[in-house]
Amino acid sequence: MHIELSQDKRYYSIGEIAKAFDVNASLIRFWDSEFDILKPKKNAKGNRMFTPEDVKNLKLIYHLVKERGFTLEGARTHLKEGQKKTLDKFDIISKLETIKAQLIGIKNEI
Repeated sequence: MHIELSQDKRYYSIGEIAKAFDVNASLIRFWDSEFDILKPKKNAKGNRMFTPEDVKNLKLIYHLVKERGFTLEGARTHLKEGQKKTLDKFDIISKLETIKAQLIGIKNEI
C-alpha cells in the first residue's frame, strides 16, 4: 500500500486508489458503502472522487482490515470508539515507515 499525496492534487479517482492499494475498485466501493468515515465526492458522471482526507481514512481501514485482520464490524467499532487514538498511532507508524524508506535509500547510496 503506497500512495503519494500530492500537495496540489485535490481528488483521486477510484482507479488511482485501487491501484495504490493493490485491490479491486469494487473493494473500495464496498468500503465506501460500509464506512461512514469515507465521504468521496461524485463528479458529473457519478464517479467517486476521493479527497486526501478520504485517502488517509482508506489507509486506516486497509490497515485495520487487511493488515491487522479486523472484521468490518470490528473495524467500524474500532474507528468509532478510538478514532483519535487510532489515527495518532497510524500517523506515527506511517511517518516511521517513511523515515525507514528514506534511511534504506541513504544506506543503498553509500
